[in-house]
Amino acid sequence: MIDGVIIQSLKQIVDERGKVMHMLRNDSPLFKKFGEIYFSVVNPRVVKAWKRHKEMIQNFAVPIGMIKLVIYDNRDGTKSYGRTEVLEIGEDNYCLVKIPPLLWYGFQCASSTQALIANCTDIPHDQDEAEQMSPLDSFIPYQWHIEEK
Repeated sequence: MIDGVIIQSLKQIVDERGKVMHMLRNDSPLFKKFGEIYFSVVNPRVVKAWKRHKEMIQNFAVPIGMIKLVIYDNRDGTKSYGRTEVLEIGEDNYCLVKIPPLLWYGFQCASSTQALIANCTDIPHDQDEAEQMSPLDSFIPYQWHIEEK
């Protein structure tokens, strides 16, 4: 696993009416402080990549659909320098993924319907705090399976 990335299984309470899907509590060791919660909807097979935050800690959960989450570590001096991690998360593997600052990440909807990503960050979004790259950039050693239209 990449240094600093934490995956925690999340509790679901299911009954005949539906279910409650837990995400993050303020008494969790993964919670640092509240900045913002936002949702990202991803259409089937669509890739949203690459992005890196300079300061922000992100906590991802996918309550609807499935995504392939890819994380790349190019932080000098880490044990996981140069490593790429691929995670399938969502309804069939409901968990929280903590992504610390300075890691590149991207995701692709892996379900036949839209996927919904909930992200609880420790600071509010600031476009000057993030960097982006094309999903086709060869800097990161991962190739997305993108269908031609």
